[in-house]
Amino acid sequence: MALFTKLRIAVVVMAIATVAYADSHAGMSMDDKSKDADERLATLRKGLQLKFVHWFISVAFLVVTPAFGACYALADRFRPAVGIQAVAGVYSIVEALVLRFPDPQGHENRTSRGTAWFLMIFYALVVVNGAVCEGASMAAKLRDSRIGRIASRLSPMSYKVMSVLLCECGFLKAGMNIIAMLGFCYNDHTGQCNAHGIMGMSFIAYGLFLATMVVIPWLRVNRHRYSQEMYDSAMITAWGIVNTFTEHRPWQPWSHHDYQHTSMGIIFWACGMLGMFLSRHHKRNFMPALTLIFTGYAMGQHSQHTVTSEKLHSFFGLVLMFGGASRIAEISFLLGDADSDPSGRILSFQYMPPLALVSAGILFMCANEEQVQLVIDMGADHAAYILIALSASCLVLLFFIAMLEFYLHLRGYSPESNQPYNTLGDGDDLESQESRDIQSGDPRDTEFQLDDLSSLDEH
Repeated sequence: MALFTKLRIAVVVMAIATVAYADSHAGMSMDDKSKDADERLATLRKGLQLKFVHWFISVAFLVVTPAFGACYALADRFRPAVGIQAVAGVYSIVEALVLRFPDPQGHENRTSRGTAWFLMIFYALVVVNGAVCEGASMAAKLRDSRIGRIASRLSPMSYKVMSVLLCECGFLKAGMNIIAMLGFCYNDHTGQCNAHGIMGMSFIAYGLFLATMVVIPWLRVNRHRYSQEMYDSAMITAWGIVNTFTEHRPWQPWSHHDYQHTSMGIIFWACGMLGMFLSRHHKRNFMPALTLIFTGYAMGQHSQHTVTSEKLHSFFGLVLMFGGASRIAEISFLLGDADSDPSGRILSFQYMPPLALVSAGILFMCANEEQVQLVIDMGADHAAYILIALSASCLVLLFFIAMLEFYLHLRGYSPESNQPYNTLGDGDDLESQESRDIQSGDPRDTEFQLDDLSSLDEH
């Protein structure tokens, strides 16, 4: 039976790979460079190395450093978290007041500058909240007052949320810096830049969400009332409703792109509502994954102005379809509609959907008109550009999973240990989880924990 299941998964993956291979060989014509390509490239290369050095430093302080701080904050280690965020906050002040990411004309767009100022203010709020959080926790230990109890609960909660949002803002600022340095997204290009950026970030966020549900053991078990597809479908529904009513401006006539993007919003909330209905009673379903397949096909069929852009969008659609198909294979064939594998281990195939989603998001962010034209002017082809984008996707997912495992290390759990994953409920130890179940009076939970104890004794 297990062999038959693996064969079914292999057939699904090989079928999609065959389609991708056939598509990659369907027409290999090249686009012509723009008339002023050489002049534009010469202007763009001036001081570009120094700008990229500045960009890497910015990524280190505004993306990597706050990620470590967020891990410490989520692990309830507020003091080192505040210290790390304070260091990054000092850099944000320097970048907002002194440093710039100028384009070839020597200007930095207002969005990039505004993001820098917002990030500086946000860092100040987070650091202050962290300091208050640490102080409130200490005060609560000294006096058992109502104010102390409220402060010790609410302040850490807000601090953890703000720490995670700080990482997301840093990632957004890193993307803004690239756009500012290249001088993109002005005038008529602003709309399509926003569309590619917002949609691409949503796919990346969804991929990172799936990676979180796989890596964190007490989320992978999922003892909650609803299955994961309930939350997936709810997010898809909300996104579809927003997309339906924001892609077309009522005072303007309907265009080809308006029809494409609005119909995509409709399919999102329609599939999302069906997915929520099928997710009742903790049942798993394939509707979120099927939504990805529909979206990938539609996006791959978008008409484009250049062959390179058409190839790039087509590959993006295939990657998104592959992500949806691999998700269906994981839920239906690999796990058999269960929340996780009975062994408690992360199966290697479970990393495929997050990687596909992150790759699709970065590919779509790299597919705006000006970036594609720059690739053409440089004399590169779509294949080389796709490989660079996929490399960035692997690095993003690598960093995210490394941060998740660092968080598990801070919580005292090691993925390499033989610690039973189904006894970790919310990251606590077996004794505390068992005591909570006994106090709650739920016989099912108590029996479950007793079974876990018997299994430990056998080992």
